Amino acid sequence: MTSAAAAQDLSPASNVLDVTDLSVAFRNVPTVHNVSFEIKRGETVALVGESGSGKSVSALSVLQLLPYPLASHPSGSIVVDGVEMMGADSETLRSIRGSKVSMIFQEPMTSLNPLHRIEKQIGEILLIHRGIPLVDARPRILELLKLVGLQNPEQKMKSYPHELSGGQRQRVMIAMALANEPDLLIADEPTTALDVTIQAQILELLKDLQQRLGMAMLLITHDLGVVRKMADRIYVMTNGEVVERGDCVTVLDTPQHEYTRHLLSAEPKGHPVEIDESAEEILACHDLSVHFPIGKGFSFKRDYFTAVDEVSLSVGRGQTLGIVGESGSGKTTLGLAIMRLISSEGEIVVNNSRLDGLKTNALRPHRRDLQIVFQDPFGSLSPRLSVRQIIEEGLLIHEPQLTEDERRQMVGDLLAEVGLDPSAQERYPHEFSGGQRQRIAIARALILRPKVVLLDEPTSALDMSVQAQMVDLLRDLQHKYALTYVFISHDLKVVRALSNHVLVMKDGQIVESGTGDQIFDDPKTDYTRALIAAAFDFTAKS
Repeated sequence: MTSAAAAQDLSPASNVLDVTDLSVAFRNVPTVHNVSFEIKRGETVALVGESGSGKSVSALSVLQLLPYPLASHPSGSIVVDGVEMMGADSETLRSIRGSKVSMIFQEPMTSLNPLHRIEKQIGEILLIHRGIPLVDARPRILELLKLVGLQNPEQKMKSYPHELSGGQRQRVMIAMALANEPDLLIADEPTTALDVTIQAQILELLKDLQQRLGMAMLLITHDLGVVRKMADRIYVMTNGEVVERGDCVTVLDTPQHEYTRHLLSAEPKGHPVEIDESAEEILACHDLSVHFPIGKGFSFKRDYFTAVDEVSLSVGRGQTLGIVGESGSGKTTLGLAIMRLISSEGEIVVNNSRLDGLKTNALRPHRRDLQIVFQDPFGSLSPRLSVRQIIEEGLLIHEPQLTEDERRQMVGDLLAEVGLDPSAQERYPHEFSGGQRQRIAIARALILRPKVVLLDEPTSALDMSVQAQMVDLLRDLQHKYALTYVFISHDLKVVRALSNHVLVMKDGQIVESGTGDQIFDDPKTDYTRALIAAAFDFTAKS
């Protein structure tokens, strides 16, 4: 238990939050069943479980942020600092939200208003809750941005959300949550989409702020490494119920419930597919560079930012090349350049064919050899097309001679290969879970039997157990079809489980390369060592 929590009186009066027999239903369909938990002042409690377990719904219920009246509470009591939240009027809720209890949401880019500068968004909180006009609030806004460790806060407060990195946006979200010095901070997957080093910084920041401000924290996550590092007590949820509870060390070291043991074992494991070092070269890049113009307007002389700087690489048939690095390192830009989705300089050779310099029509026949799986399957799958229409799209372009029945059969066979029911062809993306949608995205990429598949953060938004399933699936498909993968990720545990060779990127350049064993067991650069330490620190503590 943290020192702040230990110093508190353990009597019920010391609780900042008491949740008793909480049930939640949507359109009268029960989703959360009689959940109870409490949080003492100054301590950190974790709600742990996979997607759909009910942890986020329970947390949103605390501030009554569910879509009422679509949502309802058949039973339960939620008491914040002696105030009952169930059935509270709008004035009472307003006095609690942001002042007594604040919340950090999972995705800061969608939580921040894209139309307003950071200064205005933080200032709005101070205006609503404390009546401080924006002009008078600027010193407090600057103080908050400095408190969360944002570099150049005077400049950043004038920025729009899209002008900040993921880690910077998350720091802004934390600053907004702390604006009124709440007694309880609810953090809903606050580091899921962040790089490992940024994740470590955000977690250290939250711990430091908690100790300095004496606030309690409710941490919602599926990452047990984060829980071990941060939490005093833990509640494990599945199917809308709490199945295990206790102090963090006891639950994680000696789990009693089968589901808790399942979560602890659900980490990507195993080794990359064995490769033939003499395999033919399928993909090669030589001195590949990508430049983006800086500034706006028209000018004969413009400055350029170099996102990828003369990168060379080579991948053989059936091999996996992992590309790792922090946000802004250039890894995704490199992948998009390889796919010929953005302009670049330098040679790109796929299956012995030079692709750089080819115009759209000349490039189209080669597109079937290059396929991509994006990070967010929900965003990359058209909501207006059925699963069959999404997957068969490539066939309509590259194999127009196939009949509808033949395409339907191919789609069904491929769905079965990626672990989905072939009869689901006529369903739509919103009817599937995140892991299932990613399987659909993989099926779409494989329908044309490509030579190279680029996987851009394909597991970062998925639960640990789903990540493990995805890694096993990718290995099986690679072994069966001798697929060549370019795997871009900040999750080094997944990279290690899949990659034969690894490139480490920083500031658009390769700072280290080698086999997976060389990179992870004997890193040569300080930067690589820092990445690995951040990624495996939680695992080591486990």
